[in-house]
Amino acid sequence: MSSIFQSLGRTVLAGFVLLLILVLAVGTNVHLSHAWSTFFMRWLHVVSAMMWVGLLWYFNFVQIPSMPKIPDEQKPAISKVIAPTALFWFRWSALATVVTGLLLATMSGYVMSALSLQKPVTAIGIGMWLALVMAFNVWFIIWPNQQKALGLVAVEAPEKAKAARMAMLTSRFNTMLSIPMLFCMVAQQNGGL
Repeated sequence: MSSIFQSLGRTVLAGFVLLLILVLAVGTNVHLSHAWSTFFMRWLHVVSAMMWVGLLWYFNFVQIPSMPKIPDEQKPAISKVIAPTALFWFRWSALATVVTGLLLATMSGYVMSALSLQKPVTAIGIGMWLALVMAFNVWFIIWPNQQKALGLVAVEAPEKAKAARMAMLTSRFNTMLSIPMLFCMVAQQNGGL
């Protein structure tokens, strides 16, 4: 059993096997219908969003506040190993969240109504726009600046410090946007707006 948990790949695979066992045990009647496909796309969207927002909040609630407390000789472990890996998953989960969200909205027939903020999908539309702004920030502001800040792109020390600050401020901006974005996403189907 411990061999499953010593490998992330085996752990994730075990999670999918457990999901399949639960689906079969409960007797869920899975039909390859439009309703089931929409449900599955919503599940993929939620999984992607959990990874994205989870990493966003990790950076802002854990990594950024902890960096001043870490001795200088230990900081390269963060900047050379942990941060690049976390940023890889961060930006790709952002893209996966946007793609699965747009596919879900298209499959559900409200993508254009939501993006144009029409009733009755105004809340989900606001959430979608907030998520699009956040994803833009990830790919076109945070990631390019983090590459400089982490030394993945060579720049002079003053530009490196400026890039680190810009990445941090934009990440904080995304953290702020994540709160109403998540509310709008949940509010739409639960009557919160």
